[in-house]
Amino acid sequence: LFALERENEDAARREAAERMRAAEARLADLRTGKRPTEVASVGQQLERASATRDLSAAQLRRQQELYRAGFVSVAALDDARTQLKRDEAAVADLQAQVATAKLPARTQEIHAAEAEAKAAREVVAQSEWRLAQRAIAAPVSGRVHDTYYVIGDWVPAGSPVASLLPPGNLKARFYVPETKFSQLKIGQPIGLACDGCPAGLTATVDFVSNRAEFTPPVLYSKENRGKLVYLVEARVGGRAATDLKPGQPIDVTLAP
Repeated sequence: LFALERENEDAARREAAERMRAAEARLADLRTGKRPTEVASVGQQLERASATRDLSAAQLRRQQELYRAGFVSVAALDDARTQLKRDEAAVADLQAQVATAKLPARTQEIHAAEAEAKAAREVVAQSEWRLAQRAIAAPVSGRVHDTYYVIGDWVPAGSPVASLLPPGNLKARFYVPETKFSQLKIGQPIGLACDGCPAGLTATVDFVSNRAEFTPPVLYSKENRGKLVYLVEARVGGRAATDLKPGQPIDVTLAP
């Protein structure tokens, strides 16, 4: 039917969508572990550390031989042992880093990221709902009977903007004299006719007043206005609901 200004809501939805994508990307990154290039980099560091450790082991063996021959002191031998232990510790540390790099993140981190991604999706859903509320759609199909504002008008909260007449709510209201009253009953089909309308229009009686009244001052009828009449309402359906207009004069015929 109509739409309200939606720039703020549209921007909020885009922001929420970007935050959701960022949260989901972080979750996917935690689930897959480090990238292959990062794992390869740590692996190369491990290879260099292993080579250094092997060199330190060879140096220690040479120092031991020289010590037994009396060419080096105990201090030099201790330095070689210390260096080997240091290099072995470095290798062990890098081996642990390689193993960790190949694993996904800790369970707690993944759960936290999952919660963040879920919250981001909920924010997107809320922003989409608020955006959808700016475009007003009719709950049922029908004819727009009247509009009360034009583009650019400020509409107070709770004020109607347009009136809608669903086809199922259209009724034919007419009056029958007392001599015809006994011929009418709820659910009875009647025929409708009007100037310029196609033939074969029908309606179904759904209300018959039990109170007699004088003919209203304005009545589209050729009957005498001094007689008592009864108000009758008939539900208009099918083609008649779209061909007839509110307030249009009609001729009513009762089924034989």
